[in-house]
Amino acid sequence: MSDFTPTMPISLQIRKIIFEKFNDPDGKFTNDEIFEIIKENGDLDPSWIIDDTESFFNEICDSGLARNIAQNFTTIWMKLFDPIEKLHCNSCNNDVYLGPSEERICPNSSCKSSI
Repeated sequence: MSDFTPTMPISLQIRKIIFEKFNDPDGKFTNDEIFEIIKENGDLDPSWIIDDTESFFNEICDSGLARNIAQNFTTIWMKLFDPIEKLHCNSCNNDVYLGPSEERICPNSSCKSSI
């Protein structure tokens, strides 16, 4: 196990990418597409593979932000329920991205403060 710590928590990176590139409830996206963007940005443990991010995508579906519309081995196709909103968490000082039906709780796993 590496001691790499991302500058921005992975869960927030995923939500930011969805907000910037896939913020359309009529569109769809995959965890593979998002994982490739995170890898390109370089803020990820270099030893990680797509399987290491599965729990983050499951959290997004469990939170009510997106739904899993299909799955094939490690690829998960998702759709948003509603467009994502950009908010700011004063507790961890990160921009956060939430769907309108999600609880107003910071999705940063080390914060979880009310927004």
